[in-house]
Amino acid sequence: MPIVTVTAQGQKTPQFKDSIFNAIQKSMAEIGVPEANKFHRFIELSKEDFRFGAEFPDARRPRGDDFVLVEIVWSTGRHVLQKKKMLEKLAGLLESAGMDPEKMMVYFQETAWENWACAGGRLTYA
Repeated sequence: MPIVTVTAQGQKTPQFKDSIFNAIQKSMAEIGVPEANKFHRFIELSKEDFRFGAEFPDARRPRGDDFVLVEIVWSTGRHVLQKKKMLEKLAGLLESAGMDPEKMMVYFQETAWENWACAGGRLTYA
């Protein structure tokens, strides 16, 4: 059950947000995440509240106001090859939407299955 948080600088258009959310969801589906498993949020921060390195650690083009940080919290067990496949799909979808994948950083955080209480305070997988 991935939880996706996208953080960006300044106000973004609904189209921008939809493009990001759709690309992330489709890329996760590429590695078996069900389409209905969708928990996304978009956080917009001022320049004072969101700072980032323009090129660190390996951006091929400088990041600017359109940089987004994507945090994906999901259960343990996905192999590095699955993550690479998902990221390749994500980069392609962003390019198709006219966005530069170099302006996105993705961070994966894994948690044990028994840490998910999806509804009603029940530990769904424990």
